[in-house]
Amino acid sequence: MKKKIMLIVPMLHQGGFERVCVATARLLEPFFDIYIIIFDSKDIAYDIKGLNVIDLHMGVKKDMAGKLLNVVKRSFMVRRLKKKLTIDIAYSFGPTANLVNVFSRRREQVWTGIRSYMDMENERKISLLCKLSDKILCCSKMIEEELAKKYNCKKAITLYNPLDVEEIRKNAEAGGPRLPWDNAEHIIVSMGREDDVKGYWHLIKSFALLQKDIPEVKLMIIGEGDFEEYRNLAKRLEIADHIFFPGMKKNPFPYLKAAEVYVLSSYNEGFPNALLEAMALGIPVIATDCMTGPREILQKKYISEGEAKAGKITGAIDADYGVLIPNMSPEKNLDAGLITEEEKVLYEEIKRMVTDRGHYEKYKKVALMRAGDFSNKAYVEILKKQIEA
Repeated sequence: MKKKIMLIVPMLHQGGFERVCVATARLLEPFFDIYIIIFDSKDIAYDIKGLNVIDLHMGVKKDMAGKLLNVVKRSFMVRRLKKKLTIDIAYSFGPTANLVNVFSRRREQVWTGIRSYMDMENERKISLLCKLSDKILCCSKMIEEELAKKYNCKKAITLYNPLDVEEIRKNAEAGGPRLPWDNAEHIIVSMGREDDVKGYWHLIKSFALLQKDIPEVKLMIIGEGDFEEYRNLAKRLEIADHIFFPGMKKNPFPYLKAAEVYVLSSYNEGFPNALLEAMALGIPVIATDCMTGPREILQKKYISEGEAKAGKITGAIDADYGVLIPNMSPEKNLDAGLITEEEKVLYEEIKRMVTDRGHYEKYKKVALMRAGDFSNKAYVEILKKQIEA
């Protein structure tokens, strides 16, 4: 008899752990009975055709009392579903889903997922997860290491997000993107929702410096949001005609493929899926050395938290699979007249990638190679081993 696995996620709107949840369901479906529980089906951005998705119809509440009541109600409903479906393992994605999962425990194994280093900021919640979870699945070795060191938690394992390289390349060929420029020679791209953590003001200011040197260069930021304050910043920098915000795309890969260089300017990440998706298309990458993600992806050897702090980079380094730059300041600054030293470093590295063809070809080649290390096959093998243990 197949084991019954419940995957719990708040929504299936555009986002990293939402994508991983759907991918997990697809990959495990041949081996187990899979049920996806969502709190709200508004604006589903992923293909869920053929998957067993159950909507609780309990969307987000803005006030604190409403949020707390929502956790209680959702936990009660999920507990009933666990009993009805005779679930063996319940695996949750994201902080709110994790709470519902542990509070709805019956006899099943409870697995919680920490998909971002920002989740580690709430020490009370992390302590609760360490106490009430049977397993904690981390998207980064650094998070696993910190759970062991700070919380004496021996339940954590690292499970990198799956990457379907062939599907990404197939989707990238599904029609040409609608760009505002004809035959743009150099397009710099970044991808992610409009969120301060992405540090897009740093990228835009660095691009403004680059645009003065290379007038034909363009910038594209793909993701959900109106980006109004960034559009205004671009106007003040007099580069508005050279920046394109195509919005959220169910298939962003034709847009991604049109780019020459990918830049991750975040000051915090969990496991940056978009960085690897760009690499799967052979796009050289430049990334901040932010907490969790880029360093583990772009270096061959895992560097522990202690080693990372001791060896914190002060300038750009040519890593094994991409270029790492020092982490960016989290202090948001939309002053067009202020360009920081860290933004100048990013500008120099983008310029080098665009103008030095040997440097570019080197990182194009190794990006493709590295993407293959994060395959669906490896992800499934680790999960199956844990499920069947």
